[in-house]
Amino acid sequence: MMATRSILGGNLGVPAGGWRWAALGFVLLALAAAALAVTTPDAARWAGVALLAGIGAVASLFLYAVWPRESMSAADARRIAEAAARANVAWAITGSDGSVLECNDVYRRMAGTAEGEAAIPPELALAGEPSASVLYRLARGAAEGVAREESFVVAPGLEIVAAVRPLAGGQTTWWFTPRLSPGARAAAKPAPVPVNLGVSDIFRDAPMGVAFADANGRLVDANAAFKAFFGSAGALSGRALADLVEPSDRERVNALIAKALEGKAGIGSAELRAAGQDERMAELFAGPMSEGRVILYLLDVSEQKALEIKFAQSQKMQAVGQLAGGVAHDFNNLLTVIIGNSEFLLMRHQAGDPSFKEINEIHQNALRAATLVGQLLAFSRKQTLQPRVLAVRDVVGELALMLRRLLREGVELELEHGADLWPVHADEAQLSNAIINLVVNARDAMPKGGTVTIRTANETATTPVALGTAIMPVGDYVRIEVADTGTGIPKEHLGKIFDPFFTTKPVGQGTGLGLATVYGIVKQTGGFITVDSEVGKGTVFRIFLPRFRADQNAATASAPERAAPRDVTGQDTILLVEDEEAVRSFAARALRMRGYNVIEASGGEEALEIVRAAAAPIHLLITDVVMPNMAGPTLVRAVRRLRPEMAIIFMSGYAEEAFRRNDEKAEDLHFLPKPFGLKQLAAKVKEVLSGAPAPKRAGMGE
Repeated sequence: MMATRSILGGNLGVPAGGWRWAALGFVLLALAAAALAVTTPDAARWAGVALLAGIGAVASLFLYAVWPRESMSAADARRIAEAAARANVAWAITGSDGSVLECNDVYRRMAGTAEGEAAIPPELALAGEPSASVLYRLARGAAEGVAREESFVVAPGLEIVAAVRPLAGGQTTWWFTPRLSPGARAAAKPAPVPVNLGVSDIFRDAPMGVAFADANGRLVDANAAFKAFFGSAGALSGRALADLVEPSDRERVNALIAKALEGKAGIGSAELRAAGQDERMAELFAGPMSEGRVILYLLDVSEQKALEIKFAQSQKMQAVGQLAGGVAHDFNNLLTVIIGNSEFLLMRHQAGDPSFKEINEIHQNALRAATLVGQLLAFSRKQTLQPRVLAVRDVVGELALMLRRLLREGVELELEHGADLWPVHADEAQLSNAIINLVVNARDAMPKGGTVTIRTANETATTPVALGTAIMPVGDYVRIEVADTGTGIPKEHLGKIFDPFFTTKPVGQGTGLGLATVYGIVKQTGGFITVDSEVGKGTVFRIFLPRFRADQNAATASAPERAAPRDVTGQDTILLVEDEEAVRSFAARALRMRGYNVIEASGGEEALEIVRAAAAPIHLLITDVVMPNMAGPTLVRAVRRLRPEMAIIFMSGYAEEAFRRNDEKAEDLHFLPKPFGLKQLAAKVKEVLSGAPAPKRAGMGE
């Protein structure tokens, strides 16, 4: 029964199906014949013997057929199938049409096919030129029923071996096996490694700091980079890491080491500074080790932090400059009204009048306020410049006498000029103002006396140079140095010295706008400024101004011929455009006092309508630059199309930037800076109406 069950169960060597039943029937018949021959030997005789021999042979064959052999049970087959499905080798079985019939999860991930979706054919599973040609050849081999195997590189040091094997019924099995490329296998051969490696063996020359520490945070060993960060040439073994960092960073460092000892994942990093070296900053990472130790990784980020600080400082300076420029522009309007009306009062209240002193105080303080506003505009780089070609040696030479008067007794001034200095293009008054500010600043830094040295020289930058928060591009420059032998500037103040209203002087001895003004003048001129200082030894300010080249910077437009003088006795008609009513009222009153016929407009649109409707000629247009809706330059362009002969005067607190953006010719435009008084207004109007050409300004009309 067991044999029958085994035969029928298919675990034996007998083929399944009808042949198994036929073999069983024949065996039963042979056994019956053998039993008959044994029971009646006389009747069987030799024929019976032959029959017995035949039955014996058949029995032997049957025994061989039913003898148990190595075979696969259903459980074994299931285990093998499960192992194949979970293998890290991608495989797939394709039908005669090339579609995927079966595949494992690795193949789906390789082909980018989600679970439940139809897997794409192997020849499309891998993108890229190297794999496409290989898979195409393998697909052709599979179609021809030929087993093939090829490899292709998918990444540096990694290749995939692709193989196809034909199956019955036109099916094909595909295998994709990753392996290291021959070069990578050779490089990956393990080399003899000594036992008990320490930091000095593995990480001795690593570019980042590596150290081991015990459970108490004391260093066991450290590499050269770790020691160099903390400025230690000797061994750090036995020293607590917390003692090597700034006191304010110790708590963070100890907390990081404690988390690493607990074996926590994703503990992050701690930012620290070397003790006594605020400029040295690093990121500290920690990881657990055996025997209650931690491994420490130190990444020096000093340069990165310095760049971040410089960028933040640059952004702050730009924001403060924009704020200062806006405030200064509004103050110029207010000061124009204060100065103008105080001059009206002074005309009625002469010296000796009881009110003269108070009115004059108002006027004088308004003028002082105008000077401060000018410094703010200089810092914000929105002041009006009148640059021309200058010889720096001559400018410094002319200032020398005045500078020596500014210096107190015991402070000497020395001049050191380079040979054949290149010309520069700058506003002489503003450049002189910048040098004076630096010299006065140097004088105040030497209360016990010393030497102020002004040096000039040519300098060529062959590569971009980082100067403070700016990058000076390649080019030729004229360098102006102002050096002193004073007290020097502490490092914590160096990043703030160009900020407006920042000063280290006692209250009442400085506005904090001197160096801010220098910074703005240099920047607006297109130059660069930097400072080097050491406490107790002195400070050096360096200004770099671009070299002026006549072939690159010469003006293309020629000055028009001077017009013949016209009648300026007060019969001319002037169109005054100003959105600030107080400024417009003062200016109109001042001009009418001079006998002019003044037409007022509160904006560009109203002024344009007046020009269109005017039957009588309008000889002069005075307009503000910055106005709502229609700005001054826009109004001028529209007026020029209607009245091209009309003279133009712009007035503004900072007009240069607006001039740079308009397309009018520079020599056709005149400028009256705010704040202005009665004399300045009358003089400018007389100059323009007499036919004098406007002074040239760099950047105008470009």
